[in-house]
Amino acid sequence: MTDYSFSPQFDEDSGTFRHTKGYTHDKTIFELFGLARKFFTRPEDPAEKNGFPLLNPADAPMRDPNVPSVTWIGHATLMFQRGGKRVLTDPMFSTRASPFSFSGPKRVVPAAMTPEELPKIDLMVISHAHYDHLDMRGLKRLAAVQPLIRTVVPLGLARFLRRAGFENVTEIDWWQSADADGDGDADGDGDAGDGLSVTATPLRHWASRTPFDRNKTLWSGFMIRFDDGYQFYFAGDTGYGEDFAETRARLGAPDFAAIPIGAYEPRDFMRDSHCTPEEAVQIFKDLEAQKAVAIHWGTFKLTLEPMAEPPKRLARALESAGIPADRFRALTHGERWDL
Repeated sequence: MTDYSFSPQFDEDSGTFRHTKGYTHDKTIFELFGLARKFFTRPEDPAEKNGFPLLNPADAPMRDPNVPSVTWIGHATLMFQRGGKRVLTDPMFSTRASPFSFSGPKRVVPAAMTPEELPKIDLMVISHAHYDHLDMRGLKRLAAVQPLIRTVVPLGLARFLRRAGFENVTEIDWWQSADADGDGDADGDGDAGDGLSVTATPLRHWASRTPFDRNKTLWSGFMIRFDDGYQFYFAGDTGYGEDFAETRARLGAPDFAAIPIGAYEPRDFMRDSHCTPEEAVQIFKDLEAQKAVAIHWGTFKLTLEPMAEPPKRLARALESAGIPADRFRALTHGERWDL
């Protein structure tokens, strides 16, 4: 087993990671059963049956990667491109967010692109080990066609990526960076890096893949810096806290951010792991981001709020905060936003 005692986030007594500010998501078995009861007796949600519109990215031909854009493939999966580089976040392509192919949360909208349809990806980041973010079936398909993608993950996740078939994997702790000039020439093109620097940032969340590995791996956001200083921040999956103001203070404001807006009810249960749309707007303000895209909504039924509610609440929260709607957008599945 890898020794993570060097990490300030790692507790040697329990052998687990924890947030240094004391945020936890420790729920009792009774609370878990209570949530399960509410979930399985939830009111009918039309989106679970009907889904949401899906645009085919092929209908809007992919522009030169030098033209800045972001495409929402679904859930927390984005393809961000700028300066000739493409970044893929939390690639989730499978039908279910589950260890099983026959049960567990099922997509209500197919992934807008398959692993085989993706153009060349220069960098991939994965925020944590939950099944709706670390999709081993989809990762194996992607590695079969692009095994040399430079991949950066939080502590403890590298073994999953190598098992999937990726050859250039780096795991980092909060506030550590994987710099473009330190990872070698993975794609054999003579370039010692890809012009992208990645810094892991703290989030209010947790991680597991089984009942027995809770917080055995770390979770994180990522600040991705292009060689001209442009910054793309990916929040992955998070509750609200002080982390975002600290990230801005330490790393500077991002030019573009991806912020989750869904899976927040019941609030007493989800507060320590998922933010509301109103809190997402506060994250946007704390980061002092120029623009942002909404993620983590409308793809899987994970919690109790209606699936169509998050973007409506986001729109109201932006209006209340006096922020133009075109600065923080909830896209249609498969939509590309040219920046």
